[in-house]
Amino acid sequence: MDRLIELQSEFWQAAVETLYMTSFALVLGGILGLVIGVATYATRAGGVLPNRPVYLVVNLLINFFRPIPFVIFLAVLQPFTRVVVGTGIGVTAGAFAIGIAASFAIGRIVEQHLVSVPPGVVEAARAMGAGPWRILLTVVIPEALGPLILGYTFIVVAVIDMTAMAGAIGGGGLGAFALIYGFRQFEPVVMWAAIVLIVVFVHLVQMLGTWLARRVMRR
Repeated sequence: MDRLIELQSEFWQAAVETLYMTSFALVLGGILGLVIGVATYATRAGGVLPNRPVYLVVNLLINFFRPIPFVIFLAVLQPFTRVVVGTGIGVTAGAFAIGIAASFAIGRIVEQHLVSVPPGVVEAARAMGAGPWRILLTVVIPEALGPLILGYTFIVVAVIDMTAMAGAIGGGGLGAFALIYGFRQFEPVVMWAAIVLIVVFVHLVQMLGTWLARRVMRR
């Protein structure tokens, strides 16, 4: 416990870094993932904007990148991260890599939830003269909003886990704190303090996401 008190400034700095990486990655991955997911849904056979070549390319990208283990993905993406961020290590570099990795998972989740919208709703919108983009923006996405919120909540939890793994290669955050000051220095109290705070973050995000989804689905 004494060691944890000595490291309290580093501990809270690591907590801030985790929140920063999570927010950065969620914004980047959320936007890219939404674009990927909507593109996959819209261009599939029977979609509102069917386009087989585009669908095959986007679907291939998701299937290729999504299964890559995150630690390996971090290493593979480092050259691209250096070009965009200016460095391959550090908090911002880790957040960027997490956002790119999460975008493919988000894309698949978005596609799956959009596909679950009843076809009859889409056909009714078409019969009323709505165009493809209007159907997507005013019918399909609003209909799937509740499940989408739950899907994004799941991804936020996964992103927080990714920030811990990013700490293993200099990404900073609570993962790096637990590894450097807890595991490597044989300080279990320090390590468990970081673990507990990560669990608290995850629990709060899960509660907020569930609450928002319930409010949306009750409208």
